[in-house]
Amino acid sequence: MSAALRHPWSLDPTIRFLNHGSFGACPKPVLAVQQRLREQMEREPVRFFLRELEGLLDDARRALADFIGADAEGLAFVPNVTSGVNAVLRSFPLVAGDELLVSDHAYNACRTALDFVAAAAGARVVVARIPFPIRSPADVVEAMMACVGPRTRLALVEHVTSPTGLVFPIARLVRELDARGVETLVDGAHAAGMVALDVQAIAPTYYAGNCHKWLCAPKGAGFLYVRRDRQQQVRPLAISHGANSPRTDRSRFRLEFDWSGTDDPTAYLCIPDAIRFMASLMPGGWPDVMGRNRALALEARTILCAGRGIPAPCPDEMIGSLATVPLPDGLGAPIGLDPLQNVLFDRFAIEVPVMAWPHAPKRLIRVSCQLYNERADYEALAGALRELDVATP
Repeated sequence: MSAALRHPWSLDPTIRFLNHGSFGACPKPVLAVQQRLREQMEREPVRFFLRELEGLLDDARRALADFIGADAEGLAFVPNVTSGVNAVLRSFPLVAGDELLVSDHAYNACRTALDFVAAAAGARVVVARIPFPIRSPADVVEAMMACVGPRTRLALVEHVTSPTGLVFPIARLVRELDARGVETLVDGAHAAGMVALDVQAIAPTYYAGNCHKWLCAPKGAGFLYVRRDRQQQVRPLAISHGANSPRTDRSRFRLEFDWSGTDDPTAYLCIPDAIRFMASLMPGGWPDVMGRNRALALEARTILCAGRGIPAPCPDEMIGSLATVPLPDGLGAPIGLDPLQNVLFDRFAIEVPVMAWPHAPKRLIRVSCQLYNERADYEALAGALRELDVATP
């Protein structure tokens, strides 16, 4: 990797960081913008929060809406996908006997929220079992639709799965669920900046995404999209001044989500700068960024699968900037990180997640590919796995 592509990040140069997917990594120029915004906020807090912030949020929201293909009026800033998913689920009108649909590839935090609201309402969570390894995107649709019944009210569906790194056929899933009268809440934690995203074309009822992952905005920058006919229903997790505001120039949705109490909003305000900065790193802008990362993910997967002597676990069309490869069974880690993940870090200076999935002793290794990564990173990982004798089937 060229020094020019690694230089913008302050990542530890002694560590091969192959886990951008978990928390992202924000480039130094974007962090500098955030620091200037924080200085602006602290120079005159009243001016910043009461006179300037609303317009700044509107500008950031329009820039994000343009990037993800969404109606700006349907976007709210939230700290992360977990918060956005909780806001929708805690607002969703459930009654006893209703069913909520989810796949077994769901992110644990979102699945836990689903279980919580279902238990409170006397509803039932139905889990679609999607194979991994998987042969085709059609297998996802078939598995999900086979679980839809007359009581299915809402489906929590992943755009890109967290444990398995699969790009689901999200537009087709939403379309087929909508045809059956099922509302859709899309967990798009990994999508923005990884794949070309057009929320309006997908047409979900709700879509929650992160900007701190593949967009490389500061931590605490996420968004929630809500379709216009559901905006009156969805409330933020904190009920505050917007709930009884006498203003009529902005929607109740906008008033409630834009102000729920004093916080540091600068991560949201940096989103336009993150979009511009990341685009500047490649000659073709964002298409080149996403294309380069995807090509590296396919290359990394080839290296790891060859080391294990196994075929690719999914078709190329289901790969974005993440690639997941099954590992031999492990002992499991009931608390904390898998022992293999710790060994890879302590002995080989490689940061990469090893996950029990779908449950111990079955486990996976998932690599991320961002501009600061290169082929040698994944060759080093494959070599470490061989040395530790966990590469063979």
